[in-house]
Amino acid sequence: MKNNLLILTLIIFNTVFIKYSHSDIYDKIDTFSEVLDKINKDYVEEINQNDAMDAAINGVLQSLDPYSAYMSPEAFKSMATETSGEFGGLGIEVSMEAGVVKVISPLDNSPAYRVGVKAGDYIIKINDTQVQGKSLSEAVELMRGPVGSDIEITVRRIGLKKSLKFTITREIIEVTSVKSEIKDENVGYIRLTSFNENSGDQIKQKINEFKRDKKIKHYILDLRNNPGGLLSQAIKISDYFLENGEIVSTKSRKSIENRKWFAKAGDILNGSTMIVLINYGSASASEIVAGALKDHKRAILIGERSYGKGSVQSIIPLKNNGAIRLTVSKYYLPSGDSISEVGVVPDFEVEEETEEFRINTETDNQLKFALKLLNS
Repeated sequence: MKNNLLILTLIIFNTVFIKYSHSDIYDKIDTFSEVLDKINKDYVEEINQNDAMDAAINGVLQSLDPYSAYMSPEAFKSMATETSGEFGGLGIEVSMEAGVVKVISPLDNSPAYRVGVKAGDYIIKINDTQVQGKSLSEAVELMRGPVGSDIEITVRRIGLKKSLKFTITREIIEVTSVKSEIKDENVGYIRLTSFNENSGDQIKQKINEFKRDKKIKHYILDLRNNPGGLLSQAIKISDYFLENGEIVSTKSRKSIENRKWFAKAGDILNGSTMIVLINYGSASASEIVAGALKDHKRAILIGERSYGKGSVQSIIPLKNNGAIRLTVSKYYLPSGDSISEVGVVPDFEVEEETEEFRINTETDNQLKFALKLLNS
């Protein structure tokens, strides 16, 4: 117990040192030690001390922001499965906000997407288990299960008084990041669903195919419900459409780690009119691309304000074979504006159609507005 307390003491000390004097720090440590001792002696049920320490560590990290968290050795080991590009699950990108699991975005055509889960939904119950008070990794673990098995999630949605229940069948999730088609005979439409290691090359290939069709005059890049991915791909894709200038910068606590990325000469579209579609499910790398193209007046943005996930997390291994996910810097657009918790505001705000949008693209208000604007 003493060794565990010493480890947690060091974590708390390093985390809050900047905010308190030395005497305040030691007072806080004494208080924490006293509280832990009272829990151990007087709580109505016997507690697992290891679990209590893990929860305390996670509490410190989650008090920083929704994206910092502790990963147990088991969770850290399973992370490779989650990021392999093919996995069993529901097909949603999630984060933690105020102790509740929040949906950043459902992946296109995923089980969660098909039943109607939306970006911004708060998951309050998984089957019969209340989510509030659990860590993000614990909630994700509850959502895992054999492919083909059913899970019921209960969500709260802003604007609705009653909670919503969805029964979802787990599937193998295969992420296909780039889709394309020709709209109205003269518009090259590209939908990017995530930023993986091949996204940039796939987009370039699709654009070159469009350019061989002499009828194509305009382009639409659809980043809706794209939760992000690799920063390198966001920079690469932004660079395709810019002649010069800053794409994005990161600022961290250590000035030596601050970085800026700039576009190289050469616009792959040669100045052709371009529209970018965004919504509340557009996050992280999506916001970098949309923000850079807007700031440089290279593209018209249509849709809804984006999610506002403008921070960089590093996975830092620990001696116990676990790890912490820690926010180490924030993204800033060429204008100097931060994306974090603010998002990117479109040039034309157009609300998404309701549930019909999921099954009938003819009722897609944002896409219809974009096509009308291009052909007016």
